[in-house]
Amino acid sequence: MWDFSVGRALGLMLKTLPFVLLRMAVYFGAALAYVLVTGAGAGIGWGIGGFGGNGFQANATIWGGVIGFGLVGAVMYLAREYILYIVKAGHIAVLVKLLDGEQMPAGRSQIAHARQEVTKRFVQASVLFGVDQLVKGVLRAITGLVRGIMSILPIPGAKQFVSIVHAFLRIAVGFIDEVIVAYAIRTKSDNAWASAQTGLVLYAQNYKPMLKNAAWLALIVYGLSFVVFLVMLAPAALAVYLIPGAWSAGGIVFALVFAWAVKAALLEPFAITCMMEVYFRTIAGQVPDPAWEAKLDSLSAKFTRLKEKARTYQPPRATPEAAATTSTG
Repeated sequence: MWDFSVGRALGLMLKTLPFVLLRMAVYFGAALAYVLVTGAGAGIGWGIGGFGGNGFQANATIWGGVIGFGLVGAVMYLAREYILYIVKAGHIAVLVKLLDGEQMPAGRSQIAHARQEVTKRFVQASVLFGVDQLVKGVLRAITGLVRGIMSILPIPGAKQFVSIVHAFLRIAVGFIDEVIVAYAIRTKSDNAWASAQTGLVLYAQNYKPMLKNAAWLALIVYGLSFVVFLVMLAPAALAVYLIPGAWSAGGIVFALVFAWAVKAALLEPFAITCMMEVYFRTIAGQVPDPAWEAKLDSLSAKFTRLKEKARTYQPPRATPEAAATTSTG
């Protein structure tokens, strides 16, 4: 079956409770904002619609809700770099330390330690976000390679089967880009681009066990997310009922939002912890295979761009204030 320990992953989640609570505050706060701002937008639309007929009021209510929902979505989109930098990468930094059996530094909170580690490796949120985007592009190229290999197999109905598998793999590799971030933190690299390059080559040369475990985790995470969606349909329908001029699709939308919040806050860190365990165990003692590096070069322009950034990157000089913080931390 799979190569990770569910019990160990859950145990590590409990040990990183401050970050689990932070994730819950961020994502459940976002879900609540979706409901409240959508409701406020619908209420404003309903009020404006009162100046017209019933049809105009219904349309104004719907458009008010859509605008409110879109405003929160825009804020979340703009905040994605910050969330990746502070919440996701910070959680990964603590998980890496605990996975290696190390203790947290005395007298420092998990969040403070994580902020320092992430800043050392990625300097700014924009650097981490840039690395993450290039890594995702290379991972998509690797899944494309797997699809190409499968498409030449003499299997009846192979084309349709491969399309389904490829779509599933695209979902599964969503847990892997943060594992590459974990590799940069674990190796204590001061060149995030170079560590991502190495981490991707090591992943590619071990793609079979990595994709197998990612597939299992995708089934677990999205299966549980669907259960949460079903459970949340009733309270979501109640929230829609309280909105002026409620519309039937709103309950499904809000249930999806809350299912997304549970997935992002609780299920994703569990999956990433499992993938980190598999990845670090699989690559232990390995060095990057030049043949795989050349293959990634030919497959993905983003990998070539990543290599170029790694080659030209100059780590910033530490300021006296940063040096003092490091020496006293």
